[in-house]
Amino acid sequence: MSAPRPHARPGALRRWSSEVGLGAKLAIGGGREGLVRTVLTALGVGLGVAVLLLSVSIPGILDGRHVRTDARDDLHYGGEEPARSDTSVLMLPIQSSYHDRAVTGRFIQPDGAHPILPPGVPALPPVGSIVVSPALRDLLASPDGALLRARFPQPISGTIGKEGLSGPNELYFYGSRADLAQDQPQVLRLTHYGSESSNDPLNPVLLLLVVVIFVVLLMPVAMFVAAATRFGGEQRDRRLAAVRLVGADTWMTRRIAAGEAVVSAALGVLIGLGFFFAARSVAERFELAGLSVYASDVRPTPLLAGAIVVAVPLAALLMTLLALRRVVVEPLGVVRKAVARAKRRLWWRLLPLLGGAALLVPLLGGHRTERFNVWQAAFGIILLLLGLATLLPWLFDKLVTRLSSGGPVAWQIAIRRLQLSHDSALRAVNAVAVAVAGTIALQMLFAAAQAQSTAPTDQDVTQVQAVMRTELGGLTTVHSQAEVEAALRGTPGVKTAHSYHQHFGGPVGADDRDFLEMVVADCDTLRLMASLPSCADGDVFAVDPASIPPEQQPQGLLDATALGGKELEFGKDAKDGAEPIRWTAPARLTTVRQHRDPFGSEHTGLLVTPSAAPPIGADAHFYTFIGIDRATPDVAERVRNTAMSIGPANDVFMLSAVGVDKTFASIRRGLFAGATVVLVLVGLSLLVSTVEQLRERRRTFAALVAFGTRRATMAWSILWQTAVPVALGLVTASIMGLILGSALLRIVVVEVRPDWAGIGVVGAIAAAVVLLVTAASLPPLFRLMRPEGLRFE
Repeated sequence: MSAPRPHARPGALRRWSSEVGLGAKLAIGGGREGLVRTVLTALGVGLGVAVLLLSVSIPGILDGRHVRTDARDDLHYGGEEPARSDTSVLMLPIQSSYHDRAVTGRFIQPDGAHPILPPGVPALPPVGSIVVSPALRDLLASPDGALLRARFPQPISGTIGKEGLSGPNELYFYGSRADLAQDQPQVLRLTHYGSESSNDPLNPVLLLLVVVIFVVLLMPVAMFVAAATRFGGEQRDRRLAAVRLVGADTWMTRRIAAGEAVVSAALGVLIGLGFFFAARSVAERFELAGLSVYASDVRPTPLLAGAIVVAVPLAALLMTLLALRRVVVEPLGVVRKAVARAKRRLWWRLLPLLGGAALLVPLLGGHRTERFNVWQAAFGIILLLLGLATLLPWLFDKLVTRLSSGGPVAWQIAIRRLQLSHDSALRAVNAVAVAVAGTIALQMLFAAAQAQSTAPTDQDVTQVQAVMRTELGGLTTVHSQAEVEAALRGTPGVKTAHSYHQHFGGPVGADDRDFLEMVVADCDTLRLMASLPSCADGDVFAVDPASIPPEQQPQGLLDATALGGKELEFGKDAKDGAEPIRWTAPARLTTVRQHRDPFGSEHTGLLVTPSAAPPIGADAHFYTFIGIDRATPDVAERVRNTAMSIGPANDVFMLSAVGVDKTFASIRRGLFAGATVVLVLVGLSLLVSTVEQLRERRRTFAALVAFGTRRATMAWSILWQTAVPVALGLVTASIMGLILGSALLRIVVVEVRPDWAGIGVVGAIAAAVVLLVTAASLPPLFRLMRPEGLRFE
């Protein structure tokens, strides 16, 4: 008989999988403390994953918005005038606003029986009625829309579908009329809807600003996710020591820890997906800085979403294995605290900083107008911020070893704890430091972009606060300046109304490329445009060309002072084909010097009082300077209501001393929204890290209290323990932020000006975060100091 074969040992792959499976079981069923650690890790990872998924959804949001707005585009200027057909329509664009929200729409009149239809509108509304977006319908039906209803007396016959709107909160309408004509002002004939998007390239400063915003906002989130995978590290190590006691070797414990980390991270990914879909489902209810999105547009880029789902568990595995390299897990316990901390090496921590500098230095200078390599700039910024995160632990080691152990008891407890173990605190502070450094650099670049995108408008808001443009003919209900002024002066809150109209022409028989402007207004209005020695009805003034800045003189401008006694004609290019108006200028013209009117415009020709002016032509444009009493509630909306009653295409332009580029304003809104999210995550990261440390040290706290330590002392120790790493991070981050900001400004050739006020605000916000985290950690601290904390098994 042959001897029995020895029992076959399972293969290495099976052993490893069973050990990883044991780690997964410990993560879920390893007792209350293990479950708490798993939940904290999963929640932290879930928050970070949700923010990352929302971030990679931005391209889908923008793409969906652009596709819909391009599909309904109907402003087809240039080229030949479309011919009338059975499918063509006449269209009058309407632009208005209500309480700082844009109200846009179109009045349409079909040319035939089968008119083209805009997206989202299955059929044109009956003549005299409108179809509106759901948001406009709700606003008109609410008490907040009472004033707006005066602009839309028509009955509502339907709503516009999603395909015809940029977002769920857009205020948009289509109305049908029977009195449109192609020769009316602003009326266009359409034969189709839609156009290809013409995305103009961003200014280099704005382009770099967008790149920095994404890097600065997303790097702290990624670091927060990495820190969340390390929650409860000390409690995990003690559990691994128990596993060693029953026969596991070092490599087995690492595989068990790896399984535990991967399960926690995988649960975090699932929770993050849940958070993402929850946020996606309510996205349509919110509006941020005037922008809204459809839930269906919030879709992550598949490649990036897949990378996030795969990278987070892998990062958790890597972070766990790296952490275990510095821990000696023995059967009788963890000896991390008994082993001298290895000296941190500096050389490799400088490599990211050197790599970032190597990428950014070639970009310095010469990019004020030309485009630059965006990816090179982005990776350079990432490496510099990553270098800050790797350098901070080395600097902290140098600092805590030199801090005095004397002083109050609270200070001694905090410093001793930081000297023994500060890795968990630094993981959270790293995210703060990266966020602060990026924010300071961003503020410097933001100030430069603001200087380029924000400029004085030369508008005088002390005399006039609004301007209305009215083009005679078509659908307007007035035929003279007096009627315009009377209608406006009857509006509650309007103090003054001074209107003028313009004619453009030149001497009879002159070259068509030469032109002359003639302004017709009363004396009070003309004084807003020029310095008049005296004025009476019947006077005619000629603007001295020397008073017009050379850069403001258009090509072909005629010298008005030389036209005395000459026959002039105006309205040669009238849209309705009317005969030009001929008028002989007085032989004697009074020469005056012009100055900018309240709207900031220069008037360059003849200034004529009403009784001396020729008859108003069909091409006359009325402009009305409106002085309003801002103390009157909703005065701007009342003026817009009056403007729309004068003519449906009329709108009121509110004057401002400073103009802001719309692209810059959009970037600023995105920055504020992203910074708010990052600030919330940083605060949560610090809070979770602090609470985790308190739980791991509950026996120490209970013992100190049992020996007579006051609760206030323990609270102050927590404050110092949080404040010292944050203070070092702030100082280091401020220096790095100034260096990075100066380099970015040099890339776009802009003068370097540190934003000291912004740096102070960032420091104040960080201090507030420390105080809030300390305050939020006091209740669990007081609970842990009870005598029950001395129990130990």
